[in-house]
Amino acid sequence: MPGGRPRSFDADTALERALEVFWHNGFEGTSLTDLTAAMGINKPSLYAAFGNKEELFGRVLARYLDGPGAYAAAALDAPTGREVIERLIHGAIGLTAGKDTPRGCLCVKTVQASRPDAESARREAAKVRKAGETALRRRLEQATDLPPHQDAATLAALVHTISDGIAVQAAAGRSRQDLRRIGDSALRALLGESPWTTG
Repeated sequence: MPGGRPRSFDADTALERALEVFWHNGFEGTSLTDLTAAMGINKPSLYAAFGNKEELFGRVLARYLDGPGAYAAAALDAPTGREVIERLIHGAIGLTAGKDTPRGCLCVKTVQASRPDAESARREAAKVRKAGETALRRRLEQATDLPPHQDAATLAALVHTISDGIAVQAAAGRSRQDLRRIGDSALRALLGESPWTTG
């Protein structure tokens, strides 16, 4: 802004640090003090650059979807329905049980928020998740390799339910190896194969 003081922090870095805090604590468990400490700025600077906590979360959520969560949109480009589902399940494991990222899923943590002041963030996260499920349903409707008895809408909901479960289990500390076995068993069951085989 002409005549104003130059910004003394890197907004991109600050936003990345805010993502880490929200991802680790969820919206409800994150305070402004947590955010300013992690971002290395004071509250007036936070408000000036990002708006209030809800507006900052909206920016963080978009960054999450375009960054760590981008695997979900990319999975829809897989050539077969089976590969789409496989990439989504394996991607959920990579996202929520990564070595260098917080455990669990930012969206799952946020939709579980219950306090009134978290309602706008909860609605935003739920909207994102609904859009993802709708996009998956449309992609599965085009697939020709899935069991004929499978309804695309139900299958898309099941895949998202499994991904949610993976996120909760990851947040609870279950190992990546265990989650991979669980995910592969779920994949086989969804596709009408024996879920108890290995490989």
